Formats: sequence, structure tokens, C-alpha cells
Amino acid sequence: MAIYTLPELPYDYAALEPVINPEIIELHHDKHHAAYVKGANDTLEQLEEARDKEAWGTINGLEKNLAFHLSGHILHSIYWHNMTGDGGGEPLEKDGVGDLADAIAESFGSFDKFKAQLTKASATTQGSGWGVLAYEPVSGRLIVEQIYDHQGNVGQGSVPILVFDAWEHAFYLQYKNQKVDFIEAMWKVVNWQDVAKRYAAAKERGFNLLLAP
Repeated sequence: MAIYTLPELPYDYAALEPVINPEIIELHHDKHHAAYVKGANDTLEQLEEARDKEAWGTINGLEKNLAFHLSGHILHSIYWHNMTGDGGGEPLEKDGVGDLADAIAESFGSFDKFKAQLTKASATTQGSGWGVLAYEPVSGRLIVEQIYDHQGNVGQGSVPILVFDAWEHAFYLQYKNQKVDFIEAMWKVVNWQDVAKRYAAAKERGFNLLLAP
């Protein structure tokens, strides 16, 4: 039985126009995200077989595959909910997301400075990757991460709360090779209510990270 399943989109394919066209959403979710779910489940089956047979010749590749596909599934599951057709702007206290706004200002100096850093991190990923706003539980602050593929170059224990997909399949059909234009447009659909909920949940659970016995 499959461990991981493809989540349904929280909106229809056309909900994010004109920032992202329906064809991209359909292919991205139904094909690319689905492939990561299948890859994670297939790898778990292969690891189970390796344990049963005590055949460890492919363990390095299998562990790498699991990290790749599982991280791809998790990041995409966040990505869909991080966006909404009536989103954008910046988090404001009057909209009920004041805690998030305060945390961004404290961690980065201002919203504009945060926006500039996440935009640059997302737009300059070498090859395939993501720009991510994450809660870092050791310091209790927010950080920006530049993730290679789905799983490389991340701080252990950090919790992603806002993710910008900078893989070509996320934008190429509409934006061609203009990754910067796509990232700039992404700010028009950010669902700050969702980001704020993720921040609150990460902060509440962050103290569970055990650094020493």
C-alpha cells in the first residue's frame, strides 16, 4: 500500500491566472508532483526489499532517491497552498497576520529586505531548485534558504513555510527562460494566511528539537 498520496489542488487549474496559466498548473501537479509521490513510494518498496534480502549494494542511491522524491513531494504540497488567486501584497496586522509580519521585520530588517533576499535566492538557483522562507528552531528566527534540487543545501531542523519553485517546469511554458520575471510575478499570488498558519505551527513545535540529552 502506498505511503504517500498526491494531494488535491486547493483550487482549479485557472485560479492563479494570469501569474501562472492553467496548462502549467495541470502539468506541474498532475505529472511532476505525481512523479515525486510515485518515486518516494517506489523507493520505500526497494528499501524494504533490500532489508529483507540484506542486499545493501544500492543503499547510497536508494537513500538519495528517497530524499529527492520525498522532499519534492513535501515542498510541492506546501507550494500549492502557499498560493491563492486573491493573494499578494505583504503580511499586515490588519489582515490577522501581524505575528508573521513582526517576525519578518525582526529577522530581515523589513519586508522589502526580506522580499529582495528571497527573490534573489529563488531567481539565482543554479539549475533546478527552490527559494524558501523557513523557521529555524535553534535561533527561533526566520531564514531564507536556497535549495538545490529538492533537498540540498538546507539547514537541519528548519521548517519551510513559504516556497518558490524555481524549477523550469514551474514556469517555462509561460515565461520561457525568464526565471526572474516568474519569481517577481509570484509575489502577486502569495497566500499570507497560509504562510502565517505555517509559521505559528512551526514556532509552536520548534522547541521539540533536541540538541542535547
